Amino acid sequence: MVAKPEDIIPQELARRLRFLPEATDEDRQAFLDAAAEFLAAADSAKLRKLSPVARVKWELVRERRLADLLTVIDFERVNPSAFPVRGRLRPYVAIPGVDSRSLPASVTRLRLREMPVRAKATEVLWQDGKIVVHGYAFVANLPNGPGALPRLAWLRAPGGRRIPVRFRAQESLRATRDSKQALHNYDNAGFEITIDPAKLKSRGKWKSGTWGLTLALPRPGGYVPGKAQRVDIGSAGHSQSRSLGDGARLIAGFHEDNFQLSIDIPEAEVTDQTATADALRLGLRSPAGGKRPTKLRVVRKGQQGGVEYPLIVQEAGDGDQRWARWGAEIPFGDLTVATEPTEKTQDFITHIEFADGSSRRATVLEGFLPGRYLRPGGREIAVTTDGPGLLKLHDRARQAVVDRMEWTREGVLLVEGSYTGPGDRKRFVLRHGERFEEHVLPLNWVDSESRFSVRIAPDRMASYDAVLPLRAGRWYFSLRDQDAWGNKGDVPVKLRADLIDTLPLKKRVAGRSYAVNRRYFDRLFLGSGPVLRGEERGAYRQRELRQVHTPAFKREPLTETVFYNSFGGKQFSDSPRAIYEEFVRRGVEVEHLWSVADAQVDLPPGVRPVEWHSREWYEALARSRYVVTNVGLGDWYERRDGQCVVQTWHGTPLKKIGADLLGTPKANLQYIASLPHRFRQFDFVVSPNAFTTPIMRNAFRCEGEILESGYPRNDIFHRPDREKIAQRVRATLGIPEGRKVVLYAPTWRDDQRHTASKFKLDLRVDLTAAREALSDDHVFLFRKHPKILDAIPGAGQGFVYDVSAYPDIAELYLITDVLITDYSSVLFDFAHSGRPMLFFTYDLEHYRDTLRGFYFDFTEKAPGPLIKTSAELIHAIRTAESVRRTYDEKYAAFVREFCEPSDGLATARVVDRMLEIGQARG
Repeated sequence: MVAKPEDIIPQELARRLRFLPEATDEDRQAFLDAAAEFLAAADSAKLRKLSPVARVKWELVRERRLADLLTVIDFERVNPSAFPVRGRLRPYVAIPGVDSRSLPASVTRLRLREMPVRAKATEVLWQDGKIVVHGYAFVANLPNGPGALPRLAWLRAPGGRRIPVRFRAQESLRATRDSKQALHNYDNAGFEITIDPAKLKSRGKWKSGTWGLTLALPRPGGYVPGKAQRVDIGSAGHSQSRSLGDGARLIAGFHEDNFQLSIDIPEAEVTDQTATADALRLGLRSPAGGKRPTKLRVVRKGQQGGVEYPLIVQEAGDGDQRWARWGAEIPFGDLTVATEPTEKTQDFITHIEFADGSSRRATVLEGFLPGRYLRPGGREIAVTTDGPGLLKLHDRARQAVVDRMEWTREGVLLVEGSYTGPGDRKRFVLRHGERFEEHVLPLNWVDSESRFSVRIAPDRMASYDAVLPLRAGRWYFSLRDQDAWGNKGDVPVKLRADLIDTLPLKKRVAGRSYAVNRRYFDRLFLGSGPVLRGEERGAYRQRELRQVHTPAFKREPLTETVFYNSFGGKQFSDSPRAIYEEFVRRGVEVEHLWSVADAQVDLPPGVRPVEWHSREWYEALARSRYVVTNVGLGDWYERRDGQCVVQTWHGTPLKKIGADLLGTPKANLQYIASLPHRFRQFDFVVSPNAFTTPIMRNAFRCEGEILESGYPRNDIFHRPDREKIAQRVRATLGIPEGRKVVLYAPTWRDDQRHTASKFKLDLRVDLTAAREALSDDHVFLFRKHPKILDAIPGAGQGFVYDVSAYPDIAELYLITDVLITDYSSVLFDFAHSGRPMLFFTYDLEHYRDTLRGFYFDFTEKAPGPLIKTSAELIHAIRTAESVRRTYDEKYAAFVREFCEPSDGLATARVVDRMLEIGQARG
């Protein structure tokens, strides 16, 4: 691992500095003493390599200027990746509230490397014989640059002269958004660069060469150079080649992710491909009177040598005397090297050899038509090309290739293509590139033509009994067998190489933008755009909405509305839903607004959706008479006079939370210090039971009212229509009559991560064995925690049901005969049902002692068996009723301690208190 300048700071000192605002006066002085000892022995040269803000902090530590140090830390918390810069000629970091002139210039002065250019090419087009590059470029922390100096751009070959290119400024909200900071506005950083390839000629002729693109942006004291980097999709994520005429090719591409142009003058090119029954035929051309190609050399990637195939002179069918024509045959047997049908793609590299002993990589003529040829065992030989125009030969598993796409006027995407493998049992799969969520669509298959087609209505995707738009993100195309147990055997759907220029294929449907695009050159996906407008997206815009717009909203009158937030706008569920239904039952005359993230929540008639973190969302939060939430609202939020704000929370705690983590590595002192302010904004907090009330008081530093009403969400176990709800849920999920329902709802593991906030599925249940043992009379519902990604194997095959996206888990409880969980708070809710619970605690000691602490001895109080292995779990499911009888006494004690009150009146108590507060203030 590459060492960072910050590594010079001991970890314990760095942690103490991070949480210095939360430390006592005594601890602060102890830190300064320990830091002084460290700084006295530290290498000053290494300290100077710290980031600008870090240098300022440690200089203030050295000088024991505690007040200024706390000012810098507070600023950095709000702006973790940005700072103001001052100085017209000698730039320096200037933290608000700290006199930079009182610090050594060596600390505050910015080096050139500390003013890097951030530049991206977002689109590379070929228009009217010119390359047009769209993108953005800015100097970090210098949103406007000094004065009115222009931005410049030029091309330059190694050792060559500069070739100026046209640079036109444009607006780019994306530049500010991509900067991922809230301090600076870079909207003026957009550009359009137009490059005329004719400028690359030497004395009027094409010559081979490569030119890098340099951007020069103003900074204090001059200019700073930078490079336009690629993105990962579309025209600015891949190289592309164009014919310039006269036998020359232009390659617009990227070297080490930086944009560059190359001129290539091939002495020979591949023009076409055909085949006989047992051989691939390649046609070539070379300039008449030029170098004479003699053979092709084909070598398997990663190997040496290769096999040579002679080039035979061909008759010029088009009569064009400028070119000599050649042909070669490559037996398919030479290209068939895989030994297993599912073996990864085997690539071949092709060189053209010339009579003078020289050689070059084989490239293809613009417009080259790819081909595929069947081989035994589910394989095919693919003849295609890539961005730079190289000839690509592959021995690969048979793939689906799209050759036609279009949007209908109604917003339906039509996709057609060919697939050389059996397709009659395939389904079309849209798979989210980050969340791994899937939509499975029917595939139209014409066996006689080996062709498929599919219709995608992205604004009308089925989700249980609702219809929702595709979630924002990239949805990759695949084919999958109808009986596949997971996605391992999925067939990727790609675009035919000669159709690359047809992308992106865009359409706006029902207020949302969709676009078909590509990654990895030809891998197709459908991109679903965000719901938020450009002026609402990103850290900078969100800060404006909080700090500029919200105060203005608060000056407007309150509205007679109830604004609900369930799990950050992800669901119509939980206690907020129960409270909404009680308001409706009582006929209270208020408007109901529901926070919805990415338009992914289906709401009943009469409830108005408000997009999460939109301008309307901030307005609703500022102007609604009542606000009901089951999660935090952020330390920025402050209730206004006249509002009633209710925190229902979302679980009885088994795992330690909040301030009760003090003294453990999991404690976030900054968050804990903010808890009193956060919880002062709630008129009252809902507690589910007497056990939880004192925990809430301490863990959340809750100084106000705690209403021990029970959770409104658990009133569902007492509803007179609960059997009717259960019948509806079983029908919605398609559960066959007579099958018992097993619900598995585990929590996440802190040490099983994809990213800081997204967790891996730690699957220890042998679902194949479970199906063999239980599928005759059981179904297995699997509900992942919202933080967990990864697909569930076997889902959709009649035994395993992925119900992670089902809107409300409380409705699933009503149809569940046996609950399996681990340390999730679902156990406290399901205990209201009195039905059996099994605890798959294969990692109990590690989870309890290393990852999380518990509030009580789970091994003593668990109302069901603690199970270590999948085999034991399957046996326990089969014998669940006898297990339940064994744990009758523990179950009853558990219910007495954790499920009271439980009378179906929790929601009524909460709404009574809300209306009492609202009427007193209204």
